[in-house]
Amino acid sequence: MKVGLFIDTWYPMVDGVIKVVDNYARRLVNYCDVVVFCPKARNSNKKEDAKLPYKVVRCSSLPLIMSDYDLPTPVLDPKFEAQLIKSGIDLVHIHSPFALGRAGVLYAKIHKLPVVATLHSQYKQDFEKSLKLKLTMDIAMDTIMRVFNACDECWAVNGGIKDLYVHEYGLTAPCKVRLNATDHHPVPDPAKAAQIVNETYDIPDDATVFLFVGRINFIKNIDFTIRALAKAKIMGLKNFRMLFAGKGQDEEKLAALVQEQGLTEEVVMCGLTDKEMLENLYSRAKLFLFPSLYDANSLVQIEAACQGTPAVFLEGARTAATITPGVNGYVCPPDEDSYARMIMDIMADPEAYERISAAARRDLYLNWDDVVRDVYEDYCTFVKANHH
Repeated sequence: MKVGLFIDTWYPMVDGVIKVVDNYARRLVNYCDVVVFCPKARNSNKKEDAKLPYKVVRCSSLPLIMSDYDLPTPVLDPKFEAQLIKSGIDLVHIHSPFALGRAGVLYAKIHKLPVVATLHSQYKQDFEKSLKLKLTMDIAMDTIMRVFNACDECWAVNGGIKDLYVHEYGLTAPCKVRLNATDHHPVPDPAKAAQIVNETYDIPDDATVFLFVGRINFIKNIDFTIRALAKAKIMGLKNFRMLFAGKGQDEEKLAALVQEQGLTEEVVMCGLTDKEMLENLYSRAKLFLFPSLYDANSLVQIEAACQGTPAVFLEGARTAATITPGVNGYVCPPDEDSYARMIMDIMADPEAYERISAAARRDLYLNWDDVVRDVYEDYCTFVKANHH
């Protein structure tokens, strides 16, 4: 079987969706032929593509001036069209509804192939930020929903996202939940992991560590975290460190806020780290502070659960849909005082914490190998049904 995965961004850019598609492709090659159809990027490099264990076909793109993303233009690229036709794929799986997603759906319709879509994002939020006029936003939503509704089946990354698409976005195609996973593994020696983190970032052995991993961007609500921790400090939270692992456009704004809130002692900027160090960070952290209302189903919360580190979410966050509050994670009213108080309460009840930490690993940690095995079985079902 030959499978085509279509995505509107690709390396060297890195985001959650790119990581999901890469994890799919790396494992699907054990079962079938895989081609990733994606755009050329400003500094993409054929040598890097050639190192990947699956085939990459890129189409021309135009740089978007105000953004670090590029605009794919498959319709203006006859060489790409030729490679797509020659690829002989049996199934199309789209991971975004824009130029390449549309090209995938169109190709599937013309060649009567099954087509599946993964619903990764809350597009309406993005459009509300970038398209100020309601009319343009409605047109944009209508355009992407046409792409998804033309698919044989859509896979939502959790129940909250499925509800959003069905009840608010107007999804009519069949839809089921297919959870994301991680390629992280529990650290073999948590004490050693803690020691490495303490030495690397100059953290006292007895300090309580809180962690955020992701783009340093205020759309992730990380400014909320700083203000909530400043309140917790006033309430009497002592001897803690807040670690931020990642890079992003708001690093300076974050540093200014940290200073303004009097947390320069407590906040540590770790920058980007390798996977092994990241696993150590998750393991060292007591809580994963994730007040984002933007994310749909973040991989970082699964990575945290892998090390038994429960997350503290806000009510109304779609990304908290996989959590049972008070069982395998925490969900808090969306104001800073409540968040600060919840952190204090968690610290005050170590027995409940241990129970929730163990449940986070048991319930929320999923490995990509298991997920992709199920994905491949679904592909087979679609392709078989298509041949009858």
